[in-house]
Amino acid sequence: MTRHFRTDEEIARIAAGVFDLSLPKPEWTHAAHFAATLWVLRHRPEPAEAVMRAAIPPYNVAVGGRNTDTEGYHETITVASVAAARARLAVHPPDAALHAVLDDVLASPLGRSDWLLAHWTKDRLFSVAARRGWLAPDLAPLPFPVCPSLGNTEERVR
Repeated sequence: MTRHFRTDEEIARIAAGVFDLSLPKPEWTHAAHFAATLWVLRHRPEPAEAVMRAAIPPYNVAVGGRNTDTEGYHETITVASVAAARARLAVHPPDAALHAVLDDVLASPLGRSDWLLAHWTKDRLFSVAARRGWLAPDLAPLPFPVCPSLGNTEERVR
C-alpha cells in the first residue's frame, strides 16, 4: 500500500532526510520519491533534475546501497519522474498544499511504481544506457515535457 503524507511538514522531513542522508532506507518508497521531488520543485531554485541527480547517489550509498549499472541511481527514471511531478504540480494553485498535490500524483497512474512501463519497454528502461543517461520512451510518448535542457533528443549520456 502506498503511504500518503498528511502534512507538508512530513514531506519536508522526507526531503531533508534524503539531503542530509538520514532518511531510513525503508522510508525511501515510491511515494517518498515523489514527495521529495515535489518539495524540490516548490522550494529549490535549481532545476529539480540536477538536485535529485546530486542527492540520490550519495543517499543510496549512505543507506548501504550502490550506484552501478544494475542498481541505484537511474537517470531516465529520475528525469521522467521529475517531469511527471512538475506537470502534476503545475495543475494546482501555486499555494496548494504539497501533501494534497502528492495525493493527486499517487491517485493518478503515476502512483503505480510501474507507470513507466506504459512508455518504455522493460529492456530499454532497465538498460545500462537508460540508467546512465536519458533515453526517450520507445512505446508511447510521455504526456508532459521533459526538462528543457534535454530537448527532444533521443539520448543524453553523461
